[in-house]
Amino acid sequence: MTMKTAQAVEAFMPDANAETLIIQPLEAESVATQVTTLARQADHTHDYRIPVVTADPTAAWTAEGEEITTSTASLAEEIVTPRKLAGLTVVTRELAEDTSPGAQEVVGQGLVRDIARKLDAAFFGSNTKAKDVQPRGLEDVEGVTTVTGAFTNTDVFSEALSKAEAHGATITAWVTDPDTALTLAKVKKQTGSNEPLLGLDATAPTRRTILGVPMFVTPAVTKGTVWAIPRDRVYTVIHSEAQLTADESVYFTSDRIAVRATTRVGFGFPHAAAIIKVTAA
Repeated sequence: MTMKTAQAVEAFMPDANAETLIIQPLEAESVATQVTTLARQADHTHDYRIPVVTADPTAAWTAEGEEITTSTASLAEEIVTPRKLAGLTVVTRELAEDTSPGAQEVVGQGLVRDIARKLDAAFFGSNTKAKDVQPRGLEDVEGVTTVTGAFTNTDVFSEALSKAEAHGATITAWVTDPDTALTLAKVKKQTGSNEPLLGLDATAPTRRTILGVPMFVTPAVTKGTVWAIPRDRVYTVIHSEAQLTADESVYFTSDRIAVRATTRVGFGFPHAAAIIKVTAA
């Protein structure tokens, strides 16, 4: 008898749960989810709406007993429509039957790594598909502030911090590619010194910092680019309806089981000017 989807999940992954096997590890694995505000979209909703204050209400010094001048804020919204991100892997029945519960972890970790790579590539890159298939990435956002300078000292990064502060934002993470990270790691504080310019994060010994701000590294970033991210001005929206399913019917003749993980992800950039793109001169 052909094993149905529900039966396959129960037999292969008796404790299968998309939240614990996919979503939670994804949030820890992806760089994008670590450096942005992570929002969960409720079930049965199509869009996630981020309120944007385009003009603050005004305050004024007022004498005792006088009427307080009325003012209103100007509001807009950033609408994020999460798009489907899916991963598919195939395992042999022998693996499924002989390695439980280890098979759960192996399959889950593999899917998470693949989904995390695709998520980061979309976030730090440019949309290479139709806009209703893949969300726009940082390279697509209009109005991002740009800074260019030599990666031989921290001057260009000090300028980036200042640019963000001018927009009322605080940079909480730098994100760059592995080659640029290596270039920065080789820079010394001064000529003749062996002390690296990059600092260390006391909370994560393997993580480096630039001017006290942690630096993350991912191949998803364009070579020669360092993104300065203010967490509260950038959103990663993950739909709560993640699914983890297994089925043996497609690979019946080879006696294998297909395991599929799907979720929906979108990105919101309500204050593009507060995001700083640093490039090497």
